[in-house]
Amino acid sequence: MRTSKPASAVLTLALAVLVLSFSISVPILFRPFYYIQIRTLQLPQQTGWSEEVIRQAYDDVLDFCVLGKPFATGELLWSESGRSHFADVRVLFLADFAALALSACVSGVLLILGRLGRVRFCRTLGRGPFFWAGILPAAFTLAVAGLASLNFNAAFTVFHAIFFPGKDNWLFDPTTDQIILVMPETFFRNCAILIGVVMLLCCVGLIVADLTRTRRRAPLSPTQAE
Repeated sequence: MRTSKPASAVLTLALAVLVLSFSISVPILFRPFYYIQIRTLQLPQQTGWSEEVIRQAYDDVLDFCVLGKPFATGELLWSESGRSHFADVRVLFLADFAALALSACVSGVLLILGRLGRVRFCRTLGRGPFFWAGILPAAFTLAVAGLASLNFNAAFTVFHAIFFPGKDNWLFDPTTDQIILVMPETFFRNCAILIGVVMLLCCVGLIVADLTRTRRRAPLSPTQAE
């Protein structure tokens, strides 16, 4: 069976998107990550609200962004401008979930076809789709992390300019949108760090998987064959 370059390219892209979208979904879906930071960031002491009030406000916002429930922030004040920003955030979240589901399906189908011998993936420079799907996101993550480490405030602004073009409703007024007081910039920085760590771990897993498969397929030398 001849190797298929298109199938290899699609699998590489699908796995890369899967790693990226999965990594982004982790801090979104794993709410205890925020709960831990309520204490580590000393939010009750800084805001005067109890841990229960803060957690309820966060849960209400996530329920809106992820589950589509009516917008609320618990006992905290919110404005229509704040609600509209989280409506934009919800669109991005749903796009990430869609990318996660689609890339998982495409990757799964191609891997099953490869397992059944229906398709054979070509190896570029001696490496398969797993290797390149690990290298590309890892290089992207390290590049972004390097730039963000120089000036996270600037990176935070650029991020919003890219994903919320022409809008400034992400600039919250804490007197009218109190949710920003319990979701400080440090929290978002920690989310970015978590995404980067998860992504790098996934990339390392893909690379190791490819290297392991390469060793298994390597022909034995005359000495080894003896």
